[in-house]
Amino acid sequence: MRRFQRLPTCLAVCVLAACSSGSDGPTEPPFVPTADARDPSVARQWSEVILEAIRNDFARPTVHARNLFHTSAAMYDAWSAFDDTATPWLLGQTVGGFSCDFGNFSLPQDRHPAREEAISHAALRLVEHRFANSPGATGIMFSATGLMDDLGFDPDDTSLDYTGGSAAALGNYIADCYIQFGLQDGANEANDYANTVYEPVNPAVFPEEPGNPGLVDLNRWQPISLTLFIDQSGNVISNEPEFLSPEWGAVEPFALSDADKNTYTRDGFDYEVYFDPGMPPTYDGSLSAEYKWGFALVSIWSAHLDPTDGVMMDISPASLGNIQAYPANPGEYPQFYDLFEGGDASVGYTSNPVTGAAYDPQIVPRGDYARVLAEFWADGPESETPPGHWYVILNKVNDHPDLERRFEGIGEELGPLEWDVKGYFALGGAMHDSAIAAWGIKGYYDYIRPLSAIRGMADRGQSSDPLLPSYHVDGIPLEPGYIELVSAGDPLEGEAGEHIGKIKLYTWRGPDYIDDPATDQAGVGWILAENWWPYQRPSFVTPPFAGYVSGHSTYSRAGAELLTALTGSEYFPGGMSGFEITANEFLVFEEGPSVDMTLQWATYQDASDQCSLSRIWGGIHPPADDVPGRLIGEQVGVNAFEHAVGYFNGAP
Repeated sequence: MRRFQRLPTCLAVCVLAACSSGSDGPTEPPFVPTADARDPSVARQWSEVILEAIRNDFARPTVHARNLFHTSAAMYDAWSAFDDTATPWLLGQTVGGFSCDFGNFSLPQDRHPAREEAISHAALRLVEHRFANSPGATGIMFSATGLMDDLGFDPDDTSLDYTGGSAAALGNYIADCYIQFGLQDGANEANDYANTVYEPVNPAVFPEEPGNPGLVDLNRWQPISLTLFIDQSGNVISNEPEFLSPEWGAVEPFALSDADKNTYTRDGFDYEVYFDPGMPPTYDGSLSAEYKWGFALVSIWSAHLDPTDGVMMDISPASLGNIQAYPANPGEYPQFYDLFEGGDASVGYTSNPVTGAAYDPQIVPRGDYARVLAEFWADGPESETPPGHWYVILNKVNDHPDLERRFEGIGEELGPLEWDVKGYFALGGAMHDSAIAAWGIKGYYDYIRPLSAIRGMADRGQSSDPLLPSYHVDGIPLEPGYIELVSAGDPLEGEAGEHIGKIKLYTWRGPDYIDDPATDQAGVGWILAENWWPYQRPSFVTPPFAGYVSGHSTYSRAGAELLTALTGSEYFPGGMSGFEITANEFLVFEEGPSVDMTLQWATYQDASDQCSLSRIWGGIHPPADDVPGRLIGEQVGVNAFEHAVGYFNGAP
């Protein structure tokens, strides 16, 4: 579990705010701007509180996509209540059959201070409600009420009667509308988001034991049972967690429409599937070869996780990024993904469009790069989950000195609060819709993960040659140097030859080869396929939900499209952004990386594409999960931004 620390809301965040010194002597009153001048804005400061709350809660990406959207929308509604043009999303509207009545609010002559107070009360009450049962609830509320104190607002003012012109009451009322709306929006929040009908068809796999003998259906998701299961926020949870949010397609969306949706009924439940990509490759269907190729690729890419193999690569925008086209179907995946060397169809850039100079090459070991990607993009640098990670990226963009707060890159510069409120609202809608679209597909298609598929196929044998031992039509395909049979005299044959004829993999060797993560590396070598692990912590292994489609690919591409539209440029400010990685300090479950490096991206799409690849190197997704997620995310991001603009212009 993370150690909660009070956010430095005064010295590190409230650049223009005069905060309490913490001494017993007199203090300066809080800075109260009368125009949109506070930088960072109160919306930005509340976004930091919410992100820290997510880091100290259970790692539930669907739930937190919804939390981020609802808090962002509540802040937007509070902002728009003082605007002469913008239309609120829920305040005074009917959404999903729920009505939030609004009227008789007297606008103050000096709107901006009241607007900040309403935003702060709305955010406080939603954080208070949504994180009440969080393992970090005490620290979360310490941070939230501390920000209220720093801003000079009364956290104990809980009135809902805004008719007298109280901005605090208006914020409380907006939050109450979102709380009531959230209890009937299809998420089953009242029952802690529990599933209502979904049941897995496969019994659990036990990664700490060899093989996958209980697997019934090679196409369907399988629970994971561990001695100790710790989520990616560091919380100990059930040793066999249930599928997270398989019925999430039924949640009330932001910009998704019925025209985007197919409805399928199974076990008496209507699965709502937006942007339906159709059935993924199955082991027993017309795309069985593509199924086997995709999961074999995951194992082969695990062989890249060795920084001592001598393979070096340029990870700068000079070589990576700038993908021109994506495959249209699984038959085109082998031309898009490099089976043996890793990576995709990136072509890089000849020069930085902002500076005109060529991007400087950055040559690092492939094994370090792949391992860093797997950890960096897993749940964000500090486990704020993928939707929260895109808020972090937006905040970093907003902090860049070259950013001009011109909506869509044109017109007058916006004030910090208006820019932040609109950006969070649109991004929150995109993340929320990404969760609904991706998890609606996950729930209905219920697709298997690499851990289950690789072990399950290997248990059956090899499917390449009927004349060789251990042939089975549903086995894993052989690939010399990567996927082979154990023969007599092999170091893996066993004390009595009991492993002869089994499948062996040249791959990352797994947690059994790590005693001390601070000093040890598992390395790459030959292991029995029955002992294959994804490149993840042994107390986590694989997220507890189906693979198809990749949530990371969907969230990230939606976020990339949203930031491109918001800023009016596909490029990060200055033509490049990055994240500094320090040698032997970044990786968590084994030592590394062996060198310093900077993850670099020229465009938002490049960052998204890198995130997608990280999940393959991490052993979490095959290509079949990835590409549809990217394409769906593109549609989600574009639609969410256009929908948000309608509210900004007063006509949703």
